[in-house]
Amino acid sequence: MNRRKNLCPGCMNRRRFLAAGCAGCSLGLVGLGKISTLMGEEVGQPAAKPDRPKVRLIFACWALVQDRPTWPHIGHDMRPEIERVSKQLPQLCPEVEFIPVVLHKPEEAQKLLAEDAKAGQIDGYLVYQMNNWVQVMHPVVASGKPTIVGQYIYGGSGGFHVYTAALRRQHKNMAAISSSRLEDLAEAARKFLLLRQGASAEQVAQAAYQSHLDRMPPPKHTAAKEDKLTIRPISEVLAALEKELILTVGGGSPPVAKALTETMKIQVRQVSFPEFAEAYHATDLDQARQVAARWKTQAAKIDIPEPDDTLEKSARVYLAQKLLMEKYKASAIAINCLGGFYSGHLKGYPCLGFVELNDVGLVGACEADLVSTGVMVVLRHLIGRPGYISDPVLDSSQRQIIYAHCVAPTKPLGPDGPKNSFEIYTHAEDRRGASVRSILPLGYMTTTMEIHPVRREILCHRGVSVENPWNDRGCRTKLAVEVLGDFDRMYTFWDQYGWHRVTVYGDLWDSLQELAAALRFKFVPEA
Repeated sequence: MNRRKNLCPGCMNRRRFLAAGCAGCSLGLVGLGKISTLMGEEVGQPAAKPDRPKVRLIFACWALVQDRPTWPHIGHDMRPEIERVSKQLPQLCPEVEFIPVVLHKPEEAQKLLAEDAKAGQIDGYLVYQMNNWVQVMHPVVASGKPTIVGQYIYGGSGGFHVYTAALRRQHKNMAAISSSRLEDLAEAARKFLLLRQGASAEQVAQAAYQSHLDRMPPPKHTAAKEDKLTIRPISEVLAALEKELILTVGGGSPPVAKALTETMKIQVRQVSFPEFAEAYHATDLDQARQVAARWKTQAAKIDIPEPDDTLEKSARVYLAQKLLMEKYKASAIAINCLGGFYSGHLKGYPCLGFVELNDVGLVGACEADLVSTGVMVVLRHLIGRPGYISDPVLDSSQRQIIYAHCVAPTKPLGPDGPKNSFEIYTHAEDRRGASVRSILPLGYMTTTMEIHPVRREILCHRGVSVENPWNDRGCRTKLAVEVLGDFDRMYTFWDQYGWHRVTVYGDLWDSLQELAAALRFKFVPEA
């Protein structure tokens, strides 16, 4: 990271943004003052008025030009979005004086808070989460000042959902606003004016949070297409699970593996990366080339500016999965794909192979997530349809949750159902290898869940599939679903269950309640 000039935080609203990077302040943190565009255009803000609340507008990101593979993606330039928000938010909410700053670490936030407390001029904070897992919001919320946390959609979504869910349980002075519409954030920020009427930090936060729910549109899709499901009796499903084996390659939580066996009788076997490498090298190269050629023919679009053998490597990873599954007589495999690829243990991403497995009624699961893999195994026997693991994103402006990942089935209605189109891109976060954008069918009822064997709970919500959004940020496949039920509850469970969810086509609300009763699990509505 480049060294920056030192600027006083209190003077930031008089400084110009440097095209070469952001400016640091006297506290040693990296920050922006009164942000101007890279072209030199000043960000307009009304003349200072003594009665206007002063609010720190904190942009939380790893770097201005992203230096690591996480959302939005490596190499992403944060500066245009920082400038857009810094310019438009004061225009949308002129009643508040925003003082922008960029922070990368909680230590920087602590230093800024100390400086602000000493000056005694800051009324509240608005944190704009731009990257996953940057923990700037934590000390800000803990300060007790009224705090609003928003997110850069498909940028800071994971950290936003997981962190705000936990912080909201502990602190009543914060509001979490997950909306792609900046107007919603501006309306929430307008609630800082309540401070001038004697409102408490908690009352400001409550009003800000309620404002974005009030602005949410009513449901548009109240009916779904007819979708005839064949649902097996729960007793038969449980009996079938006793014969199941999950292979987990290069990872997988031992407590979850143990709980899967104890609660659902699903066995789990660890496979090392070296053993997987042996299977990879045992694959037939000509067969891999045939598989790669088929993918090239079937894909509606291919955009992988890498060597010609990229798809061949992915095909060999797929064939290696099949070899191991045949060796151990397993119907499911979960792979620590990110860790394996980043470390060089995997020569290609398993995404395309997962599509192949899931489309024929087997299970291929991302990131060695054994909770989600267990869900997919259950769905295999309950309705014979593949589950879709995702990193979800809430967007209240559309009453939507968007399920995003770099792989999804292309036969979501089951092996005998129609095949939807798909596209092949690099993996989103690191721009390497090959991954999948599946163009999933719309107008269907979907059920999204986690069956958590450690918590002994089934978390569940439903919605109607309405869109396949395209956005270069975040993962490649994105399925937008209009949420049925209480959207407010969608902010609640991310710290307890993690970011992943599993989505399946069909309405399984009643069946999952029956399954929960049979397993003696608690059924938890997420919406």
